[in-house]
Amino acid sequence: MALTGEAREKELVQSLLEVRSRVANALKGAARALDEVTLIAVTKTYPASDVEILSKLGVSNFGENRSSELSEKAQAVAGHWHFQGQIQSNKIKTISSWAQTLHSLDQLSYVAKFDRALAEQDMRRLEVFIQISLDGDPRRAGVSGDQLNIVGEAVAQSQHLDLCGLMVVPPVNASPHQAFAQVAQLAQDFGREFPMARYLSAGMSADYEIAIAHGATHIRVGSQILGPRTAPA
Repeated sequence: MALTGEAREKELVQSLLEVRSRVANALKGAARALDEVTLIAVTKTYPASDVEILSKLGVSNFGENRSSELSEKAQAVAGHWHFQGQIQSNKIKTISSWAQTLHSLDQLSYVAKFDRALAEQDMRRLEVFIQISLDGDPRRAGVSGDQLNIVGEAVAQSQHLDLCGLMVVPPVNASPHQAFAQVAQLAQDFGREFPMARYLSAGMSADYEIAIAHGATHIRVGSQILGPRTAPA
């Protein structure tokens, strides 16, 4: 049975302390400063009450994979909201309305669609990470390496999108060390073409310490903070 109220808060306090400690140790091991990584608490499938507790504990960055959960929770809890799920064209308006950062831009056509959606909202801007595919598998989300600069240029030339950098979800059977080393090199090359793209979104609950060792600036951690999911992810 899931914990609620004070018991749930104690549980989240403990898990958050552990994750923050592991992040600090990983940064120390990589000779990096403590402020070089943004910890995003991925709250998909968890209730808004958990987000409220985390907000009380000083968490301000929250991640969602579904536009419906994003809009519901962003209305309930103030924070910096990140969308990292698969993009659907009919959800772009909702994502644009509630997210401050998009981690999963994976198609050139979406650039203009997000730009138009944001143009309808006064002074609204969206930070964007381009999701890159490391294996080129068309069944998986992500921009292939040969298209990366084309998508980057489209974002850079848009009116309402701010290009942040690259995001990666390593292939299931890939070595995390090799995958994150590969994307770190790609991010370095990409940054030479687009100097504003200074960030790397990489690492989740199972591998964020490895990602930090390879230069990740944004890590997306869910179950390590919030516990096992009881609803489908």
